[in-house]
Amino acid sequence: MPRYSLTVNGERQEVDAPPDMPLLWVLRDVLGLTGTKFGCGKNLCGACTVHIDGSPVRSCMTRMSRAADREITTIEGLAPRLTALQKAWIAEGVPQCGYCQSGQIMAASALLVANPDPDDQAIDAAMSRNICRCGTYQRIRKAIHRAAREG
Repeated sequence: MPRYSLTVNGERQEVDAPPDMPLLWVLRDVLGLTGTKFGCGKNLCGACTVHIDGSPVRSCMTRMSRAADREITTIEGLAPRLTALQKAWIAEGVPQCGYCQSGQIMAASALLVANPDPDDQAIDAAMSRNICRCGTYQRIRKAIHRAAREG
């Protein structure tokens, strides 16, 4: 089995994994980072969103061979300090069941890095590929606006 190097949440990691193993399973099963969730496994829902080199990607469809030697940030990488986005998420009461929230926050954080003051149209476009089965889209939008103001 090949050995790959990658940087996860600022820490260099060496992992043994098949080249076609989805990054999601490397993160969860090999490295024990379970904040990234499995939703659909088909690049549809966004629950598995992580950042690779600062861009949001679906880890369920990203093969280990594509993630090698890259900078990967998971929801755990945001956790050491409560970010303005996470504070806004709490203040606006976004989560209901919470299952999609790590993917939602990862997509929203990438949006705010690219566009620190997004309007509704930019938020809707950036978040359109992340599904919330509880339907908290209006609260998600409010939280992103709050984070942009307070961040």
